[in-house]
Amino acid sequence: MLSNIIRNITPWFFDHGIKIAAIIIVAYLIRKFAGIFIEKIIKKIVIFDHFLTKEAERKREDTLIRIFTVSLGILVWLLALLMILQETGIAIGPLLAAAGIAGLAFGFGGQYLIRDLICGLFIIMENQYRIGDVVCFDGTCGLVEDISMRMTTLRDLDGIVHHVPHGEIKRVSNLSKQFARVNLNIGISYSSNLEQVISVVNKVGKELTEDPAWKEHILTAPQFLRIDDFGDSAIVIKILGDTKPLKQWDVAGELRKRLKIAFDREGIEIPFPQRVVHQAKL
Repeated sequence: MLSNIIRNITPWFFDHGIKIAAIIIVAYLIRKFAGIFIEKIIKKIVIFDHFLTKEAERKREDTLIRIFTVSLGILVWLLALLMILQETGIAIGPLLAAAGIAGLAFGFGGQYLIRDLICGLFIIMENQYRIGDVVCFDGTCGLVEDISMRMTTLRDLDGIVHHVPHGEIKRVSNLSKQFARVNLNIGISYSSNLEQVISVVNKVGKELTEDPAWKEHILTAPQFLRIDDFGDSAIVIKILGDTKPLKQWDVAGELRKRLKIAFDREGIEIPFPQRVVHQAKL
């Protein structure tokens, strides 16, 4: 029984099995070497933008390489699958015809797919965002983990993954392109010496910028900008400073800590809302 099975399988293996193995190996080699070729081509043809840092340019190149490599891989393996089916004796003509009929049947649904692909193409060509950027799509914010031709994958601060089709993106807010900014509003007491407050704020910002642990992340030292508002219980001052992309939150947190310590040391009060109640005399 076993010998009969082996006797029947052996001719098929030498006739078709070797061809199937060759198709898989060739598809794998094409996929691998094409990925290397795409990487070299993109690094050569992508025009350097002097407004972007080297890290930003690297993100842009990595995003394009990933998209084109994945798209080419899908195409190569799809063609390999069709060739393997043909070698196994399955007629691919009816399958292609059925796919064409199914394509007509789902034509109305396909318009959304086409819309996603076209929008994705413009996002890539216009370099609106890249893998590794932090972006917001109409209230959905997170780190860009992956970009395909059809959708973008975001992971927010809670670790939740959001898959956003490109056709659904109406507005993109990129929080990490070229540079970022520390933008703080801090309330101080009306009894505070304003010149002293300005001096302390600027000193703290300068010391933070000169700190070896932080100076690589800061482009412009956080400094007092203006009085932003006269609140009910505090004078609100605005502090601005420029940082490298994705570092604004870390720098802002460290700046808040140092300002609180400096204000306590200098006797500068950060007030909390208060209400004065006058009792009428009867």
